[in-house]
Amino acid sequence: MMIYLRLFWEFLKIGLFSVGGGMATLPFLYDLSEKTGWFTAGQIADMLAVSESTPGPIGINMATYTGYTVAGVPGAILASVGIIIPGLALVILITAVLEKFRNNTYVEGAFYGLRPASVGLITAAGLLVAKITFLDEALLAAYTEGGASGGILSLISWKAVILAAALLLLTRWFKPTQKLHPVVFIAASAAVGVLFRF
Repeated sequence: MMIYLRLFWEFLKIGLFSVGGGMATLPFLYDLSEKTGWFTAGQIADMLAVSESTPGPIGINMATYTGYTVAGVPGAILASVGIIIPGLALVILITAVLEKFRNNTYVEGAFYGLRPASVGLITAAGLLVAKITFLDEALLAAYTEGGASGGILSLISWKAVILAAALLLLTRWFKPTQKLHPVVFIAASAAVGVLFRF
């Protein structure tokens, strides 16, 4: 019973403070990983890949995924409800009072102040995902402790760098593939990951 309450409470806090969308939940998930040991940093990258590949908001998908891996279907439901409640409550509250305070300088200032916080959280999440994706975590840990041999270039996952460069090229500069639906690139990336054993 305690695991269900803990899941609900942890994701309620994440939902309350992850301003800026689903990617802003990542720093909180890394912190939750360190506190609870429910999942590893590598599993967070897997959760992100699954959440990005499935319909729905990333934060809710990640909460559902985490809840399910920790405590099955009830855990998935409680984690999802926990992350939804703060946003839902805030939207209802803001909708009720926004018209009255729309031109209030304090309200405008608060919204303006939230923008850099959102950018910071999303940037931190992006950097963490890039670190997991492009660097070999085990070699990096050994390298920082002085126990790894080889140069710093041996820490880089060259398969991931090549895949990212190919996707950037295909989505931005290669005209025949620019208009393809993102699902095509997600499916192709999954196939490449399986084929080349990422």
